[in-house]
Amino acid sequence: MYYHFLAGLALLATVLAYIAYTESIWSKSLQTRQVVLEQLGLERVESKRYKFVGFFHPYCNAGGGGERVLWTAIAHIQRQHKDIICVVYSGDTDASKTDIINKVKARFAIDLEPSTLHFVYLKSRHLIEDSRWPRFTILGQSLGSIYLAWEAMCEFIPDLYIDTMGYAFTFPAVTWLTRAAVPIGAYVHYPTISTDMLARVRAESWKMRGKRIYYRLMMYYYALSLSHARFLMVNSSWTHNHIASILSHEHFGPMMRWAPRLTPLLAVELALSAKTLRTNVEPEIVYPPCDTQEMVKFRLDDRERIILSVAQFRPEKDHAAQLRAFAQLLMDHPEYRSLPKNEVRLVLLGGARNSGDIDRVGRLRLLASDLGILSHVTFVVNASYPEVLEWLSRSSIGLSTMVDEHFGINIVEFMAAGLIPLVHASGGPLHDIVVPYRSQPTGFHAKTPGEFATAMHEILTVDPVQLRALRERGRRWATERFSEDKFVEGWEKSGWRSHVP
Repeated sequence: MYYHFLAGLALLATVLAYIAYTESIWSKSLQTRQVVLEQLGLERVESKRYKFVGFFHPYCNAGGGGERVLWTAIAHIQRQHKDIICVVYSGDTDASKTDIINKVKARFAIDLEPSTLHFVYLKSRHLIEDSRWPRFTILGQSLGSIYLAWEAMCEFIPDLYIDTMGYAFTFPAVTWLTRAAVPIGAYVHYPTISTDMLARVRAESWKMRGKRIYYRLMMYYYALSLSHARFLMVNSSWTHNHIASILSHEHFGPMMRWAPRLTPLLAVELALSAKTLRTNVEPEIVYPPCDTQEMVKFRLDDRERIILSVAQFRPEKDHAAQLRAFAQLLMDHPEYRSLPKNEVRLVLLGGARNSGDIDRVGRLRLLASDLGILSHVTFVVNASYPEVLEWLSRSSIGLSTMVDEHFGINIVEFMAAGLIPLVHASGGPLHDIVVPYRSQPTGFHAKTPGEFATAMHEILTVDPVQLRALRERGRRWATERFSEDKFVEGWEKSGWRSHVP
């Protein structure tokens, strides 16, 4: 009886501490709202009751496809929902609000309204860097994102929380810190863990068995975290199928369902579970926006013999595979080294988010040198939007080698600009983008460096009439299916506005 009394007392103290703590951050947030309104010059406007929509996007200044989604959504909200103030949780502490707005304009040609945009700067972004967690990376980054969400909510609690970078483990943290008073939504570019990852761990060694258990546990808790969302948008059929499969728990046998409840992991189960809130939400496909207005003006004929890659210098983009494929092309067809008529060049254009990405560019230069192709390769880092358009208007082939690319805005841009897309035969590029248009091909797929090299040669030697027809089909398909208007339409259909109290 005595121990029961102590346990009850401890539980009561925990509950009271939780209430007191959450009350304190709510009180601070309400005071911060007034400060934000004053900073934006809106405190004296009494005819409207402003609501705050928070976007969790720690790398908002990276300049990639995910950032185009973020800024297109915010620009749309600013145009159509005048009573909404967009709050971006950013880890870009080295960039001011003006710097970020100017970069968005330069990189994406998107105009943002400063008077309804506020930034909350997060100081702990290093906790979600992959370099921070050389072992158990998924677990480490997930825990880091939870800490980052805690930091975010301590600074400012919005009326609606939308994750646009794929940090689903922040959902339970937001729920607990706000007492489930803040609805949660997400735009998912890529699942944190997928069934494909499980499929690749096939060996029967103890190490591989342990890795499978680790992946399955992470997937289980990922599903619990996703269950907090009131609405889910995904960027492709590939992502949709994976997220729907994970939410269905079809990959979890009885042992996986019961093990967390019969072990010390029960506390994790209770912390992440959202059974009282779950609405069995279905992920909806909302293709990312592609601003093709300028690109469709580019000529389709007389292109330079340039193979162009447009992708951030991140590990998963696999630029090394592009260099090896290009080296194979030049080895098989040395005439492409000739100057000036037959020369073929590879241009790697992309954004570098941090010192790690800059170092990666350096290693890619060394690899190009080792392969003997450096004189035929151009690196373009952190280019402005006009520079990107310039390269797109000149190049012949658009190259993407990422395995299981969730979507690929860059590939849509290739097609709209008139480039022939050559992509990895997986993910969104295979199933959503480079697909037949009116039963005719719109591009090429490959898997190995040799296959990519063969496809490059085929494109470079195709009949000019057939080549133009291929470019025309790709442009029509890209502009019809992946326009900014289509994105905005899908964003509104998600029902996000109905969750703003």
